[in-house]
Amino acid sequence: MSRLPVIVGFGGFNAAGRSSGHHAFRRMIIESLDDTARRETLAALAVMMGRVRFGESGWQDLEGRALSLADIEARFGDEVLNGSLIRRIDPGFFDVDSVHWQKSATLNPENDNQRFVMKTRELPEPLPANWQVTELDARQVLVEVAGALEVKIDSFRDCPVKSAGQLPQGFDPTNLYNARFHPRALQLAVISASDAVRSIGIDWADIVAQINPDQVGVYASNVMSQLDEDGFGGLLQSRLRGGRVSTKQCPLGLNSMVADFVNAYILGSVGHTGANAGACASFLYNLRSAVEDITSGRCRVAVVGNAEAPILPEVIDGYATMGALASEDKLQKVDGAETTDPRRSSRPFGENCGFTIAESGQYVVLMDDELAMTLGADIHGAVNDVFINADGYKKSITAPGPGNHITFAKAVASARAILGDEAIRERSMVHAHGSSTPQNRVTESQIFDQAAEYFGITNWPVAAVKAYVGHSLSPASADQMMAALGTFKYGVIPGIKTIDAVADDVYGDRLHIPLGDFTPEQGIDVAFLNSKGFGGNNATASVLAPRVVERMLRKRYGDAAFESYCERREQARTAAAAYDSAATKGDFATIYRFGEGMIDESKVVFDANGVNLPGFAKPVSLDIGNRFDDMI
Repeated sequence: MSRLPVIVGFGGFNAAGRSSGHHAFRRMIIESLDDTARRETLAALAVMMGRVRFGESGWQDLEGRALSLADIEARFGDEVLNGSLIRRIDPGFFDVDSVHWQKSATLNPENDNQRFVMKTRELPEPLPANWQVTELDARQVLVEVAGALEVKIDSFRDCPVKSAGQLPQGFDPTNLYNARFHPRALQLAVISASDAVRSIGIDWADIVAQINPDQVGVYASNVMSQLDEDGFGGLLQSRLRGGRVSTKQCPLGLNSMVADFVNAYILGSVGHTGANAGACASFLYNLRSAVEDITSGRCRVAVVGNAEAPILPEVIDGYATMGALASEDKLQKVDGAETTDPRRSSRPFGENCGFTIAESGQYVVLMDDELAMTLGADIHGAVNDVFINADGYKKSITAPGPGNHITFAKAVASARAILGDEAIRERSMVHAHGSSTPQNRVTESQIFDQAAEYFGITNWPVAAVKAYVGHSLSPASADQMMAALGTFKYGVIPGIKTIDAVADDVYGDRLHIPLGDFTPEQGIDVAFLNSKGFGGNNATASVLAPRVVERMLRKRYGDAAFESYCERREQARTAAAAYDSAATKGDFATIYRFGEGMIDESKVVFDANGVNLPGFAKPVSLDIGNRFDDMI
């Protein structure tokens, strides 16, 4: 009997805001919310953005004047909407109109030699052969150069890419915990994983007390590592900039750190850890590892996610040089206009010209079904399977290939085996990779259309949340996961609102690609998360709705056991709601236990029960059977 990996917690931060409590999803479908939900969503974002606070007397502005939710919408609504989702890159990252770089130049003397004065400590080592140095005083020298002099001169140029999916304007992760010298991606990892763990509504210590210490798994990574000043970026640039490498830049730059930080500072875990990287499909790579370990019984609780912070001139240069990003001049050509709207740069399945880069951190918490039932954990969905396939021989390593046909078809077939044909035809949907490139809109829609024909599906709903939050690289399919969970909760599929029409070359005969929010009559039983990554990294996950999971649990455990579970679940829901309310008001209670609860290795004890660790209720079992008993 396979264990079912159920989703008991989720959280994170992207351009739409905080994921737990479905707040980021509600920002995407804000036009479809009722007045109360819309105003609550705007208020939560206004707090994140530092425009509103919650005090003893309730909501208030920064001057202490009392506000109602209606007041917040009236005064700050437009600012909140304009300061979230994809938008022009904030100067806090860099000035897109004046990006610093160095221009190489050759200085040729008017006569045979050129002369200048410089500080003694600034002399190069060793001196160039054509330099003659004369000491002027203890600090300065006169330099005479025979012939030409190669120099690099500070310069500034326009960045062709003007927009990105950024955290809400004014929201700073470093305000939530002591983030000294942490690269931005690791800041996102800490606050996002903490948000997910808090959202469970069950104290982490109570969860761990029910299992062996090594039955916890953390599966997380990122694609670009940490390329800002406090990570590999500073490491690689230090010599060229005349600086020194710090002790933190090398280790904190590693792409496994978004898992390691969760183990070391949030969970205090001694269980399994993994950092699977598969380009833009990395979240699904990590999710597959977690699902496999839970279904096999090797792991009972898994924290799965990614965190990426790629809004850097160097990263944008790399993708723009490939022609992968939507630049201002390309958007102007597509629109036939002299000006562009940076908020509409990402246009999945429409007339587009490239993807929009984004930052995001997203984590989900999985448990096996038995543990969730025992603890009374609230269940937001389940992952029945994840499929990964490569493309075979390739010419261009970045081009799409046939591997995604396999992953997608197998994911649908896997769900059909559980739910049956009718559910797949009438109550399923697709969360497309939807990268907003001309090639993707054709190749991915063709896969969906082929699969729809094979499985007898017509009018298949397709969403593409990169239209809202951009392409966050490794967490991209995690952004899709958060939106799928939102659809399960609210019944609404977010439309692609950044396009005026579906492009003519899209294979859309059997697809329904809504341009506005869409509410299916029967609701959604299963969502397919599709991801296509450079290098042939294709993956598709099948995610079951909570109403489906509840039917499955009732059948496995019986009515009485399920009703008992529902009673225990109320406590978790109450605690999760309390966290959500506090976070909405600005109290995120971010978990960051630096140097707390460290294990004294001298007190580790081996006995008949296994390995006993201080601070853990149960031992690590050493009762490991022979998996190859038929060979011995």
